[in-house]
Amino acid sequence: MTEFDWKAKYKDKIKTAGAAMKLIKSGQSIFIGTGCGQPQHLVRALVEHSDHIYDAHIVHLLTMGEAPYVQEKFREKFKMNSFFVAENVRDAVEKGFGDYTPIFLSEIPVEFETGRIPVDVALISVTPPDVNGLCSLGVSVDIVQAAAANARYVIAQVNSHMPRTHGNSFLHVNTIDVLVPYDEPMIEIPIPEPDDVLRRIGQNVARLVEDGSTIECGIGRIPQALAEYLVDKKNLGVHTEMFSDWIIGLIDCGAITCSKKSLNRGKIVASFCMGSQKLYDYINNNPFFEFYPTEYVNDVNIVAQHDKMVAINVGLEIDLTGQVCADSLGYKFYSGIGGQVDFIRGAAKSRGGKAIIAMPSTAKDDQVSRIVPHLTEGAGVVTTRGDVHYVATEYGVAYLHGKSIRQRAMDLINIAHPKFRKGLLQAAKARNFIYQDQIELSWEQLDYPEEIEHYATLRDGTEIFFRPIKPVDEAALSEMLYSLSEQSLHTRYMTRTMAFPHKDVQQLTNIDYKHNLAIVGVVPGPGGEDIVAIAQYYLDPKTQAAEVAFLVQDEWQAKGMGTFLLDYLTQVARQRGVKKFFAKVLSDNKPMLAVFQNSGYKVNVEFDGDVYNVSYDITVKDQ
Repeated sequence: MTEFDWKAKYKDKIKTAGAAMKLIKSGQSIFIGTGCGQPQHLVRALVEHSDHIYDAHIVHLLTMGEAPYVQEKFREKFKMNSFFVAENVRDAVEKGFGDYTPIFLSEIPVEFETGRIPVDVALISVTPPDVNGLCSLGVSVDIVQAAAANARYVIAQVNSHMPRTHGNSFLHVNTIDVLVPYDEPMIEIPIPEPDDVLRRIGQNVARLVEDGSTIECGIGRIPQALAEYLVDKKNLGVHTEMFSDWIIGLIDCGAITCSKKSLNRGKIVASFCMGSQKLYDYINNNPFFEFYPTEYVNDVNIVAQHDKMVAINVGLEIDLTGQVCADSLGYKFYSGIGGQVDFIRGAAKSRGGKAIIAMPSTAKDDQVSRIVPHLTEGAGVVTTRGDVHYVATEYGVAYLHGKSIRQRAMDLINIAHPKFRKGLLQAAKARNFIYQDQIELSWEQLDYPEEIEHYATLRDGTEIFFRPIKPVDEAALSEMLYSLSEQSLHTRYMTRTMAFPHKDVQQLTNIDYKHNLAIVGVVPGPGGEDIVAIAQYYLDPKTQAAEVAFLVQDEWQAKGMGTFLLDYLTQVARQRGVKKFFAKVLSDNKPMLAVFQNSGYKVNVEFDGDVYNVSYDITVKDQ
């Protein structure tokens, strides 16, 4: 088959970059293509052939190549305005040479269409035209398509190294005014290696991702870390603003199939990607990937139509009320709004969807907490306290939506770095966000025993998660306690009516994990986790003997919960050097007495007429 000679067919449109720049007039607005699809050759030509240009306005979303137009020597010629502050223009924005427009990514195309943000000339990158005259926008469709559609002149660098992508990613050559043939390597983004902190964040986020979910996740160290913990998921879909190399492994291992997606089933949908040459080769002419413009991909209503839509975005800091800053460090603009709010709101509206903000708990080598009493002066709110749902750090996940300020503050303090928790708690008290008598623990000296977290299956096949109790469990534990029947109250507390005020319940949830340990059984609930059982021991360090107590919500009784909790608590206690267990059991609580007697240990039982006093050595199994 004879190779299609596009240069011969469209020779009337072909010019050198220098000649193409003569189309640009002083005062015009120039759009530059996005990300790794930046037309590098055209950008270099723009500044090299700019003798006739003054006061031109450059607009772009995010460019990963060089940005010579922001140099001070070109200040009279070019004024830069970016919708996202990338590293190559960050210094210019900070010094006032460049500008930043905070805007939801989904709304930028309308600004082009209405002329509120005018585009006179669009400098873009495309693949060579095929026999039908179609050029693919390749790795960057995003707002490039809208810019090209609304520009007076479209100047396209035709680069054979640009991957040809499927979907709504094509421009017909007739819509392009000038073709500038110039092959050069694609811009590559280094693949970051996650550290242990980011891996713990990835693990926490992965626990929220169910099989069959459709995920939105971008680039950077958190997505790369998250991918390591998604490999065992099944039938994941992808509908995302952007992606990077992390996607390859999840496809190859079978985790991503897109077979359960509500829209574009069987297809990965994105608007742009950035990564390595391996990624570009992988997506080239690959029908599994479809690229669409931003106005489709980031449309909140489109996002919301995906069942189990999980949006994973990052923040720079969050205050105790749930306000997330994601685009600035104080007064210094650092990145941009991007598509965070588009996907947060879309996922929130999705059936079974989850909107997640992920961030390390600290910055600057653990010297600064990202969870703060109030946002840094000058910091802007990107995701409002009304929009925030899940927040994940390396210390866990807080669910904030529908929660009071007191609950939010406590939940966020619980996932902050331990050395900052006491200060955050005191700040919350000073603002009357939480109760003034809230217990203040020495968190930096406490070691939450994550290693004893455990999933188990009860005798009826129900899976339940057992973990040490946390200070934030107060509301859930109180709800469980108030749900108990009179009989359950009687067998545990030897009374049929009882109140569980804050001052008492917080004594159960704020423990040292050494002398006092409580393990709760939790199941998913509408507001996060519901507590359905609790097992506790209180250790006398002098004798290494511990009093034990159990409580199981009525509807969860007779499922083997008590037997499992006793066995599990015994294993943990024995590993920690506890020698003996003792307990008091009411005479009419025969099921609990049977649990002890069937524990496999030599149990001593003494009856005083009302109560059985149970004790046994947990270091020696009964032969």
